[in-house]
Amino acid sequence: MHTAFFVLLSASVARYLARHAGGPHTPWVIALSVLLAVLYVLGPALGTRPTPRRLAWLGLAVAAWALLVVLAPSFAWCAVPLFYTGLRTLPPRAAIPLVAVLTALAVAAQLSLAGWADPNVLLAPPAVAAVATTVFVVMQRQAARRDALIADLVRTRRELAATERREGTLAERERLAREIHDTLAQGLSSQRMLLQAADRLWDNAPGTARDHVRTAAAIAERSLAEARRFVHDLTPADLAEGGGLLRALHAVAERETTPGLTVRVHTEGSPPDPLPAPVESALLRIAQGALANVREHAGATAAALTLTCLDDQIVLDVTDDGRGFDPHTPAAGPAPAGERGHGLPAIRARLRQLGGTLTIESAPGEGTALSAAIPLEPR
Repeated sequence: MHTAFFVLLSASVARYLARHAGGPHTPWVIALSVLLAVLYVLGPALGTRPTPRRLAWLGLAVAAWALLVVLAPSFAWCAVPLFYTGLRTLPPRAAIPLVAVLTALAVAAQLSLAGWADPNVLLAPPAVAAVATTVFVVMQRQAARRDALIADLVRTRRELAATERREGTLAERERLAREIHDTLAQGLSSQRMLLQAADRLWDNAPGTARDHVRTAAAIAERSLAEARRFVHDLTPADLAEGGGLLRALHAVAERETTPGLTVRVHTEGSPPDPLPAPVESALLRIAQGALANVREHAGATAAALTLTCLDDQIVLDVTDDGRGFDPHTPAAGPAPAGERGHGLPAIRARLRQLGGTLTIESAPGEGTALSAAIPLEPR
């Protein structure tokens, strides 16, 4: 549009000088042409908002063009770029009357050149003005809708990002709660039970009491290692020591074995090497949580960890010969009977995150069998 304005202005000046070079109005026409060009160049520096300076500039530009049209009607076609300038600067209610005035001046100038009521002169400038105004108004409305859609998209993305951050925070809190329950809370529970037993036996069986204290101290040392590892990178200490899942399960079974409870580990098949770290960590935590339930609630004398490795899944079975329970009998709370504390809900949550399943078989007086299956990529 800027290029078109200067082409039209230059053509009008050239035409005027070719026909009226020695006329009395020539100095005024040249001066007004230079003034109009300077004003047009200064326009972009004033922005597009209808500020007082911008409105004053527009008034001067229109006035200079109107004087040029009066002195030299050939400058009438310079009105087309001024249409867009007025439409960009003024609101539609003020811009459209301005376009109508400019169009009327252009028609009058062309009629003066034609010397008679030429229908083409009467109809062409209004048609051009109508097309220019319509195109600009439609483009402005489309731009406004686009800006509104972009703003809505940006706002939606921000809200989605905030929602994802909240969900991530809640998921991380839930995961940390499970980690704490499966490590520190279980260690503290074991220490409390051992120390309480030592206190009861201190006078009558000091040797057994000291054994309980030593076991509690060992559990405390292990819990401290878990806490340090937990703070460092949340990797189970048994896995961080190397040796894989089987060695970690043997270490857990050895720690859980007491004079009243024997824990053994069995394997069927060989686990993939390497086994995905999330699967290893989940199975180890599930074993810890299940054995904690056996120790605290089952009253069992023997328990077994059985790791079964198939082509498409890995299964961990935890069985005991304890008192058992009816898994289908609703308890007082929302969780099924036997789901005391956070043990079984935490196991279910871990398996749900990995697409696994949990199966519990138990009956009063017949012990309990817990089976956790996690799918793997086919080998």
